[in-house]
Amino acid sequence: MIFCINTETDPNVPIEDVAGTVKDLIQQGKVKHFGMSEAGVESIRRAHAVQPLTALQSEYSLWWREPENEILPTLEELGIGFVPFSPLGKGFLTGAINENTQFDQTDFRNILPRFTEENRKANLSMAELLQQIAAEKNATPAQIALAWLLAQKPWIAPIPGTTKIHRLEENIGAVNIELTIEDLQRIEESASKITITGERYPKLFQDRVGK
Repeated sequence: MIFCINTETDPNVPIEDVAGTVKDLIQQGKVKHFGMSEAGVESIRRAHAVQPLTALQSEYSLWWREPENEILPTLEELGIGFVPFSPLGKGFLTGAINENTQFDQTDFRNILPRFTEENRKANLSMAELLQQIAAEKNATPAQIALAWLLAQKPWIAPIPGTTKIHRLEENIGAVNIELTIEDLQRIEESASKITITGERYPKLFQDRVGK
């Protein structure tokens, strides 16, 4: 069995101290690998210098592509894997959500700026793009969104979440979807014309991630 410690950065604790503690645990045989969550480039480099990172977990999908700016080049340079969470845009990219969708009162998406009724309506063009590609590939929009991620880099392993077996099976089916160079270029060209509306987290959350 392989164990991995995945740490969220704490501004009050030097990342070198965290990495050093994990290094000690690895030397003791208590931990196999070291991973971080939502860390910025500086923290990644400082931690990696003390104890090599196996993987970084951060949000990445067709409607949140910020990691492409600095994170992905850094991970490729250092040989670190990438584990994107919310690869389906918290369900939005599946095509099952629109401006009329009513979430349960306990649903976390109720507090996310990107999921206001106005922003959901404005962002539908991205979900519609995936629906169009999916229809041509005899696939689902979720499978296309995951296949797109898998096609970006061989060291990317998205982690879609679900509580339903049939959705798990659907997600796994993404590995059998072949997106050609032409398909990827088409998605890229179409996506580049779409402006995603709304922040992914409230300001309180934004201040805590990606440092």
